[in-house]
Amino acid sequence: MNFLHRTRGAVAALAVTLSLAMPLALALSSAAEARIGGGGNSGSRGSRTFSAPKATPTAPGAAQPFNRTMTQPGSPGMNAPAAGAAAKGGFFNRPGMGMLGGLAAGFLGAGLLGMLFGGGFMSGLGGFASIIGLILQVVLVVVVARLAWSWWQRRNNPQPQPAYANTSAGAGPTVGPGPEPAPAYRSGFGFGGGSAPNQPPLEIKPEDYEAFERLLTDIQAAWSNEDQERLNQLATPEMASYFAKDLAENKASNDINKVSDVKLLQGDLAEAWREGDTDYATVAMRFSLVDKTLERGTNRLVAGSETPIEATEVWTFARRPGVDWELSAIQQTT
Repeated sequence: MNFLHRTRGAVAALAVTLSLAMPLALALSSAAEARIGGGGNSGSRGSRTFSAPKATPTAPGAAQPFNRTMTQPGSPGMNAPAAGAAAKGGFFNRPGMGMLGGLAAGFLGAGLLGMLFGGGFMSGLGGFASIIGLILQVVLVVVVARLAWSWWQRRNNPQPQPAYANTSAGAGPTVGPGPEPAPAYRSGFGFGGGSAPNQPPLEIKPEDYEAFERLLTDIQAAWSNEDQERLNQLATPEMASYFAKDLAENKASNDINKVSDVKLLQGDLAEAWREGDTDYATVAMRFSLVDKTLERGTNRLVAGSETPIEATEVWTFARRPGVDWELSAIQQTT
């Protein structure tokens, strides 16, 4: 019996240790991706905010849903089933989980509380059966969570369509006679492009691709210099507000993120469209950069290194009448 009590106490101690270590792990993960946008998913894509951009050769995986956006689900033109992708809250609080989420949350909550207060996951049973019950319920929670997560991903991230060279973005290869494919543009800086899925398509010209690459480097430089005024000029008010918040958090932590040697390695157009008087272009970009976080005032290295790393992100740009292209959204890829 003493052995069982010691085992039960060790499991409880392990649970407490994990609960304390998780925030630290998240903090370290955030520091490791301290570049602009924090390696997260922020911004808006107009009426397509809650629809995943089409896959491209640069970013064949699905773009992740937004966790920061000012666009409200259910607004005119929004895809209602996909709107839950940006819902805030824990996994079990996501819309559509229903009874499955309630059961999983109930198992997990009741089990952890029972274990922490000395009753184990199956406090109604004693001795060895309690340990067996603990193992079985942990396995059950993991299985249910994995199945629910897979279901949610299939529901909110439809299978991306492959992009083909020299064809419209997201269109399959031509079979039999048909209209000539829209021309694919390529700048001298690694960008390839296609037409938008809408008819008529929004034409993205070589100078637009050059503007996208210029924005990639200029925004990273402004972020590194903590130049909020410059960020306000290069990004939409929504994105600029997120950058201001992130910079304020860095200052509160006495950190400064330095990004340098940004080089575009590959890029292509996922989709381009027009809404009212605003043009949108979503572009997948793979680039290299030196990303490091320093202690403010001492320049002591906190995270990162001088070694260049690669990142693949999906950036959406917006252009209003009389205004140059601005950064409207950043998304990570799976």
